[in-house]
Amino acid sequence: MKAFFYSLVLVSLIGCSQQAVETSAPSASLVTAYIEMDAELEARFSTLALNCVHREYPNKIGHTMSSDVDAKTPSQLHPAFYGCFDWHSSVHGHWLLVRLLHVGNQDGPWREAAIAKLSESFTAENIAVEMAYFDSPVRGSYERPYGVAWLLQLCAELREWDDPQAKAWLEVLAPFEAQIATRLKAWMPKLAYPIRLGTHNQSAFAFGLMLDWARTSGDNEMEDLIVSRSKDYHLSDKTCPLAYEPSGEDFLSPCLMEADLMRRVLGQKEFSQWLTEFLPNLPTDGRGGWLVPGIVKDASDGKLVHLDGVNLSRAWNLENIAANLPEGDPRIASLNAAAAIHRETGLKAVTDAHYSGSHWLASFATYLMTKRGM
Repeated sequence: MKAFFYSLVLVSLIGCSQQAVETSAPSASLVTAYIEMDAELEARFSTLALNCVHREYPNKIGHTMSSDVDAKTPSQLHPAFYGCFDWHSSVHGHWLLVRLLHVGNQDGPWREAAIAKLSESFTAENIAVEMAYFDSPVRGSYERPYGVAWLLQLCAELREWDDPQAKAWLEVLAPFEAQIATRLKAWMPKLAYPIRLGTHNQSAFAFGLMLDWARTSGDNEMEDLIVSRSKDYHLSDKTCPLAYEPSGEDFLSPCLMEADLMRRVLGQKEFSQWLTEFLPNLPTDGRGGWLVPGIVKDASDGKLVHLDGVNLSRAWNLENIAANLPEGDPRIASLNAAAAIHRETGLKAVTDAHYSGSHWLASFATYLMTKRGM
């Protein structure tokens, strides 16, 4: 198992170099963190996804209606992605299963159930209904950018997995993939300003997911557009107020997620210089307590539990930033130390105790522990 994950780290790093992003080798602590994605965590995360991808209720739909005809149940509206409480969580719940099938333990006892669930969702009939929903003129902003970016990330995962079943699923999803990509290409030039929130509408996180897809699929138009818009929005940003974070319902860090995006679109030297002005107070003494994890006082509250997610997403932000600084940069140790604290805190919260968190946190934990963003 360990040999498998070491190999995957190398593949991930090679992929970054092929994208012409200058990176430094990950520290030993990053490799160790990666190996911690063991059979127990795979079973835990996959179980949470399996338990929700076809669980219809409770359900929250952001549904714009044009007439009485639009009054339907979640599974009628979204026959592929109706579970996991809301559309976007269903999409990244499906991504979680694909991700673990792709990079996880090939003998995992959860694999057969995961393949069955995905095959049930990914049918031509189901995807046709999903596409028709998005075609409605009153739903132009539906699940944009968070949910649709996850849809592209799901397709990117299938593209990267050299497996006959993955190819068959991707063929089914391909028309939907093309529809979403076209909509996003039309939207980005009209987005006058970045969306600097810590929740679903944030543009930086979505752009990172979309950029993965563009590079994986070879869509140069999309890649160029994302890189151009990211630089337009953020290249001159300075002194991000990280001390003001997190807000009470954040699951994404506006400052750290922006830095995570910019390391994807800048060369190593340029990124290092940009980061110095963007986060000028990063410590250089190796301590990790300079950034305190978010506190959740009621994990049954669907908004307050977002802070469990901010701990997981901060962890991968910090690791990714550190891995893209030049070897010997004095900020690396403190970035990795803070990442370790957030990783430990975040993973403890990934349980089935409350559906408010269990329907989505495992996706964030899987993204972190399999180094998907790196």
